[in-house]
Amino acid sequence: MPALRSPEPVPGSRSEAEEPPRRLLELQLSRGSAPAPPRPGFLRSLCCRFSDVSSQGDGQNLVTEDVTVVEGDVATISCRVKNSDDSVIQLLNPNRQTIYFRDFRPLKDSRFQLVNFSNSELRVSLTNVSISDEGRYFCQLYTDPPQEIYTTITVLVPPRNLVIDIEKETAVEGEEIELNCTAMASRPATTIRWFKGNKELTGKSEVERWSDMYTVTSQLLLKVGREDDGVPVICLVDHPAVKDLQTQRYLEVMYKPQVRVSQNYPLQGLTREGEPLELTCTAFGKPQPTDMRWLRVDDEMPQHVVVSGSNLLISNLNKTDNGTYRCEASNAVGKSHADYMLFVYDTTATTEPAVHDSRAGEEGAIRSVDHAVVGGVVAVVVFAMLCLLIILGRYFARHKGTYFTHEAKGADDAADADTAIINAEGGQNNSEEKKEYFI
Repeated sequence: MPALRSPEPVPGSRSEAEEPPRRLLELQLSRGSAPAPPRPGFLRSLCCRFSDVSSQGDGQNLVTEDVTVVEGDVATISCRVKNSDDSVIQLLNPNRQTIYFRDFRPLKDSRFQLVNFSNSELRVSLTNVSISDEGRYFCQLYTDPPQEIYTTITVLVPPRNLVIDIEKETAVEGEEIELNCTAMASRPATTIRWFKGNKELTGKSEVERWSDMYTVTSQLLLKVGREDDGVPVICLVDHPAVKDLQTQRYLEVMYKPQVRVSQNYPLQGLTREGEPLELTCTAFGKPQPTDMRWLRVDDEMPQHVVVSGSNLLISNLNKTDNGTYRCEASNAVGKSHADYMLFVYDTTATTEPAVHDSRAGEEGAIRSVDHAVVGGVVAVVVFAMLCLLIILGRYFARHKGTYFTHEAKGADDAADADTAIINAEGGQNNSEEKKEYFI
């Protein structure tokens, strides 16, 4: 029995006119030409239909997403069909040049590579992305009516360089210095943040645009102190293309000496007559103090006092040594001092020792308190208050109830109410008439 064959298509029929053979399309694409329409006027009609289709309209069978990529990385474009009917999918660049027609690449840019092709998806990768690749890429689906949708590639460019410029390499305590941090050639513009150690500071930023790139400069004004010496100042960049991009500079601050006087001997107890006294002066500054000397305030240094560098020694204390002894230290920034007030006690003294104040730049003073004097003053005040209270109490006691009217005198001896009234009216006369005689 002969095999059944499908009827040959009639020339000019609809199936032959509207469905060109696949081999013909591939042959035309291999020659670098666009696929020829199956009938006259079809391509013109198709282009017009594409131009009339809303790029992101509702009811589209095509799906894609926007792509954000860092310059130099790989961008992946995906054209997907929700309900596939074996229609042809193609991808076009922003200049409307065909990148891929189905699984064939007419464009000679080898950075575009096919990742996946099926009846429901065309996925293409673009390597080594640059700013010139930014724009809209179009997915087209050959249906009736034809469909088109676009995806946008956004290229991020991290800052090329991050630099801190400082007004002075070495600052002096109390000065205000200027620091500038510059982030060059980024896209979009960066946000610059300042930190001193772990504390965030506020700067002032300016943005300059060059073509499609942005340069940001942030200015920071900082008043420095001795505690800032060696502390890092950090310039940190916030940008979607990069994380943890920062640079830092360490502050170098010069300051005058900080002076302190300590008592080496006696370690505890009083500075008594006949005993030795040893003091040591220490000074810290930047630069390190080079000149240090001892002197006696408002008087000459006793001849028996021995000064050796930062040490002062009195081998045998006596009353004439009483006074304030000062240690001075200086460097290129300035001069500071610390004082020690000496009071020599008798050999039999047992009073609590004085506390010597040796703070830099201030005259020390003995901060001992005479508790007996304070107690005496408090006792006098309390005694005076008690005496005052006693006097006031006696005064109020004597005058309490002493105000009486004399209208009722003599009424107490009346036999009845009438007599009492009569006696009251008589007042003092009746009472004076009542007398008693003793024999």
